[in-house]
Amino acid sequence: MLITKASEYAILSLIVLSKADNPKDSDSLSRELFISKSFLAKILQALAKQKILKSYKGANGGFMLNKSPQEIDILSIITAVEGKSPSVFECSASEKDCPSDKASICSLWPMLNKLQKNIDIFLADMTLHDILEEQ
Repeated sequence: MLITKASEYAILSLIVLSKADNPKDSDSLSRELFISKSFLAKILQALAKQKILKSYKGANGGFMLNKSPQEIDILSIITAVEGKSPSVFECSASEKDCPSDKASICSLWPMLNKLQKNIDIFLADMTLHDILEEQ
């Protein structure tokens, strides 16, 4: 589940918004990024709800970044849009929450759990600013 279309579109929208001088509405963003307006509107609302974006009402309304690109980490973007932390595997972060109740005898759980923690750290350390620098 790590990077879904919703997460991808959220990051792409934030890239565009980071370069904008004025608020952009979901209509113009959807045309610019070739994304369904209704799908994008849900993504933008989720980002605004988590205070990653600021929403402006009115004729010149739309969305703008609520934080600097250096303050917006990729983990928080994905979590805001997906409604939960990203996971690479169906394994849980703790043995007691294992969906199969077999974590204590699973030989893969320790390795998968360590991998997930490293991915979480990587996504928390990477910011929107880092992505913008890569362009």
